[in-house]
Amino acid sequence: MVNDPEILAFIRKTGKLYPPDTDPASTEEIRRVYDALCRGFKADRPAGVSVEDSRIGPVPIRRYKPADPTGNAVALYLHGGGFVVGGLDSHDDICADICAETGLETIAVAYRLSPEHRYPAQLDDVEIVWRSIAETRPGIVIGDSAGGTLAAALCFRMRRLNGPMPAGQVLIYPGLGIDPTLPSYIDNAEAPMLRTDEVAQYLHHYVGGDLAQLQNDPEAVPLTAQDYTGLPSAFIVTADIDPIRDDGKLFADRLTAAGVDAVYRNEPQLVHAYLRARHSSRRARDSFAEICRRIAGFANS
Repeated sequence: MVNDPEILAFIRKTGKLYPPDTDPASTEEIRRVYDALCRGFKADRPAGVSVEDSRIGPVPIRRYKPADPTGNAVALYLHGGGFVVGGLDSHDDICADICAETGLETIAVAYRLSPEHRYPAQLDDVEIVWRSIAETRPGIVIGDSAGGTLAAALCFRMRRLNGPMPAGQVLIYPGLGIDPTLPSYIDNAEAPMLRTDEVAQYLHHYVGGDLAQLQNDPEAVPLTAQDYTGLPSAFIVTADIDPIRDDGKLFADRLTAAGVDAVYRNEPQLVHAYLRARHSSRRARDSFAEICRRIAGFANS
């Protein structure tokens, strides 16, 4: 599956920091180990990026401001973590790097987590922050993994409510569907970093109960949408060794068929959560550079 030595080293380091036998039934333990994992990979913030924590309504946020802004647009970042883990610290260095690379103010959102808070609490929090931004400034919504779900879902919600639409959506190895018969769910069922059974567990925590009830709710599961018109342009990037890879491809295809400008990129040899490897892997570094280029492109369009 993976033979790139830099990615293999990334997988080994991740395995040491987040052991495969971490108890999936203990939310507290998962969060403790995940926080340690994030600290183990955390890079220093780039020089010139200033950071401020605050709230928009009840929602905690973190603002990253570049020393030399390139425009008025804002990059809204929604972190991954299966809706169960993560927060302002877990993706702090990623957001700081996006701010520095794009020259855009970047805002990270600490949305409420499952299982204490079920859908649509997470999307409600994202909407609060997004509407506050969009009152005065254009913005791009970005999300990785579960954050990619929320980024796409925000666009569907804004369409339904006739609200302010992002200038673009950047979805990084996003989870967008609930169809375990797609080839990537089968071929990558035991992939490093994320397994198919873990995807189902996280979704259960997120929505609770029977997933069948969400078959027609694109604000929960974007790929259940029947109509993809009127959504913002998208850049969707997936990891080839990832069970949710085909979610991204299918979503891009449906956007394109609906007349929405969508660019899809699949990264050979890369695995789920590879953004953490951007300082140690050439493949991950190149992908991150393209992600930042696309964010800046949406901001300038």
